[in-house]
Amino acid sequence: MSKVGFIGLGIMGAPMAAHILKGGHALYVHDIKPLPADLAGQGAVTCGSGREVAQQADIVIIMVPDTPHVAAVLFDDGGVAQGLTSGKIVVDMSSISPIETKQFAFKINALGCDYLDAPVSGGEVGARAASLTIMVGGPERAFALVKPLFELMGKNITLVGGNGDGQTTKVANQIIVALIIEAVGEALLFAARMGADPAKVRQALMGGFAASRILEVHGERMINRTFEPGFRIELHQKDLNLALSSARAMGLSLPNTATAQELFNSCTAHGGKAWDHSALVRALEMMANYEIGAPVPQ
Repeated sequence: MSKVGFIGLGIMGAPMAAHILKGGHALYVHDIKPLPADLAGQGAVTCGSGREVAQQADIVIIMVPDTPHVAAVLFDDGGVAQGLTSGKIVVDMSSISPIETKQFAFKINALGCDYLDAPVSGGEVGARAASLTIMVGGPERAFALVKPLFELMGKNITLVGGNGDGQTTKVANQIIVALIIEAVGEALLFAARMGADPAKVRQALMGGFAASRILEVHGERMINRTFEPGFRIELHQKDLNLALSSARAMGLSLPNTATAQELFNSCTAHGGKAWDHSALVRALEMMANYEIGAPVPQ
């Protein structure tokens, strides 16, 4: 049994923490919101600060929205860094800047502790099903110690390389996901506007080379108009900002990533920052003046 800390109990973090607790580990948690009832009922211990979590736990996991939040959790007054002692491990499972991740790792290493960046893919569904893909950057010795915890939360777990490489992989993942969402949206919009049944078109495509998890899950969301967030547009915008800003710094052009970001921006301008990212299709529909599933204009 390990003594594990978990900071950030949102849509993703709460079920991830629950899997660790069910795995038989002592769990020390902290969040700006009240502790979810299911975690409290299973024995999670609430701490008043990140520092307290770090004092109690040997492995501290962070799952918060963005780079500034990770910086605050780690280094603000009362933060994790103030509670660390040599030999502990900090694991950031948020999706943040690869460049700043390397800086955070350097500071934590200076305290005699290892640092892993281990962002995830799979959304709320994957978090609840313990089927997340986990992309890890950091030293192999720390990865070996934390891997049993990763296995409680995910299925596809890969040590990609050194610190920052996990976050780089996640940014690459988010580029692919955004562009496939956009492609699925265009395809289903085209099919529906042509008069075909989009549900049957999706079913047919799932048996061919165009089959994908996004066509399966997000294609169904587009057809059924179920845009309650599994992964919010504003979070995907954040990830594409990381891609585009890093690419700009390297003199690299990512034209289709930029287009996907503009479509997300359009959704946000229409009040959709909290929509699921599959709702990118709404930006396409607004340009077409036609919604998937609506009667075809005569």
